[in-house]
Order: sequence, then C-alpha cells, then structure tokens
Amino acid sequence: MSGLDPLTWATILMLVGCALVVLEVFIPSGGLLSFLSAIAIVGSVVVAFRRDTTSGLGFLLITVIAVPTVVALAFKFWPHTPMGKAFLGELMTSEDMQPADSRRELVGQVGVAKSKMLPAGSILIDGHLLDAVSRGIAIEPGQPIVVVEVKGNRVVVRPADKEEARSLVEDPRDLFSKPIDELGLDSFEDPLG
Repeated sequence: MSGLDPLTWATILMLVGCALVVLEVFIPSGGLLSFLSAIAIVGSVVVAFRRDTTSGLGFLLITVIAVPTVVALAFKFWPHTPMGKAFLGELMTSEDMQPADSRRELVGQVGVAKSKMLPAGSILIDGHLLDAVSRGIAIEPGQPIVVVEVKGNRVVVRPADKEEARSLVEDPRDLFSKPIDELGLDSFEDPLG
C-alpha cells in the first residue's frame, strides 16, 4: 500500500463498506453492492489485524456494532425517501389500518334501550336494532342511552343524561311511543258519558 498507515486504510475500507451497505438498501443491485460491501469490511478487519492484534480486534468489534446499526438506520429512513415512497407507496396511518366498520360512527349517538340490559341487551338507534352491552349498570327498556365505544363486535352504551336525552328524536312511525293526546283520538274513559 502507499504511505498511509494501515489503520487509516482500515478506517477507509470500513467507511466504504458501510456506505455500500446503505446503497444496497436504497439501490436494488441483486446483491452486488452487498458483496462489494462484505469484501471492503473483511478487508478492513484484515488490514487492521496486519497492523496489530489490538487494532484488528477493535475493528472486528466495530464491524459487529456498526454494520447492523447502519442497516437499521437505512431501513428506518428508506420509506421516507422518494424511492422508498415510490416502491412502498404512501405509508399507512394507524387509522388506515383499522378495519372499515360503519358502527364506529355510532359513538356519541343517542338511542333507546329496547330490552333490559343486564349488561347485554338490544338498543334502537336511527331505526336500527343493535345488540349492545352496558357499562356495568342495568338499563331499563325505554331508557335513553348513549354509545360510548365500539370495539370489535361490542357496542358499549351508558344511560344518557337529561341533556343527551333531549336530543333523542322520536321515530314518527312509532305510534305506540306517543301520548294518546298527540294522536288526535278521544279519551277512552267513558264514551257514553
């Protein structure tokens, strides 16, 4: 070799080897860059051992630590590069990974318990009858409820407070829930009296 110290050559070969490992992650070469990287890193360790054993062991330790670290960092930043984005497409967010479930829109909606919930029962929301679970307390039939959580197959509800119950719109088709006065019928007291 030229007038450079073997330790300098070992350092240069180690840097070239690590750079080639990073390039292999970013540029698909069919393993050619990995092969050249392996040659450079092994050459670095051999040159360091030719200087002395301590330097050789030091470079061997550096290889064991540096190469996996460089590969991990390259894979961490690769999806954010233009090539990584083109290859992988747009990265998915955690919301994108959630399965599509129309029941998630129920959270916060007000409905009515149609059966006694001890803790499971039926609820009616927007004309749809659903199975639900209460949050540990009994809910009587006809009591207004609020959906607080939809998790997997479970719709979790709690009793609605007075403000939430006011927002509950009665179904105009449900004639049995209206008082008799609103139906325009006469009283059933004594029709002859």
